[in-house]
Amino acid sequence: MLFEHLGASPRIHPEAVIAPTAVISGDVEIGPDCQVLHGAVITAEGGTITLGSHVIVMENALIRATAADSVHIGDHTLVGPMASISGATIGDEVFLATGTRVFNGARIGDRCEVRINAVVHLRTHLAPGTVVPIAWVAVGEPVRMLSPDRHEEIWAAQQELDFPGYVFGLDRDTPDLMVQLTERYGRSLARHADDHPAG
Repeated sequence: MLFEHLGASPRIHPEAVIAPTAVISGDVEIGPDCQVLHGAVITAEGGTITLGSHVIVMENALIRATAADSVHIGDHTLVGPMASISGATIGDEVFLATGTRVFNGARIGDRCEVRINAVVHLRTHLAPGTVVPIAWVAVGEPVRMLSPDRHEEIWAAQQELDFPGYVFGLDRDTPDLMVQLTERYGRSLARHADDHPAG
């Protein structure tokens, strides 16, 4: 289903195939020979989303742009089932396996492979050809690859990257952080109240 959001409607190349249960909302451009499968959600929340040619977005994947971070996915890239991309730039011929998570401001170079349940964290940059192992976390620039059992190192890197500050503009030490975050983000998401089917 295609939705107009904030005055912008999706633009789908006539050679792309969109499953009837996929949701595409806002300023989204999908190139030729792309396949967007059942349950996928591609939503431009104030930023733009562009998919090159021959991009495959599998079942229940989520691709979201923000006002601060648009999304670009290069040619011949596969976004696996239940993968999530938020405000990132993905190169050509990239494989994002099932359950991968790519966060705001990340840049993934051409021919990278992010394996099952791996994470590419906020503002992390992967050089072309990089492989992130199953369930590992890639974090920072220069990138560090950390296995999931190294939580303290991952947490230290996350604090430096400042997720609440970068994504929501809030200081992590704010006493009522979640109150401010949910109210601010809720107001932003409420802009969907005026969405309507495109076409």
